[in-house]
Amino acid sequence: MTDVAVVLCTAPLAGAAGKPGAHELARQLVDEGCCACVNVIPGVVSFFRWQGAVDRAEEQLLVVKTTRAAVAALTARLLELHPYEVPEVLELPVAGGHPGYLDWLRAAVRAPSA
Repeated sequence: MTDVAVVLCTAPLAGAAGKPGAHELARQLVDEGCCACVNVIPGVVSFFRWQGAVDRAEEQLLVVKTTRAAVAALTARLLELHPYEVPEVLELPVAGGHPGYLDWLRAAVRAPSA
């Protein structure tokens, strides 16, 4: 296991009520140093149970690369910025990877605030 994590988060393309959409959210997380990189994957259609009914949404999938030490700060920032009441935030541990990429990723993530 490495000290790197991937966080999955879905978001709408356009934000609402002054909150950012997927692209703005991704840019802000990278700008703030919460993560090294965010891939925005368009065309995700999600089916889910919400408030007692099955719902459907067209979304973008954010694949966020960060360090495990920064996940808590990243999650807090996602919860603050995200337009959804209960956004998807799933942390996946990274078992391995190209050493050069992992070194770059670690160097690109700023230490979380205490």
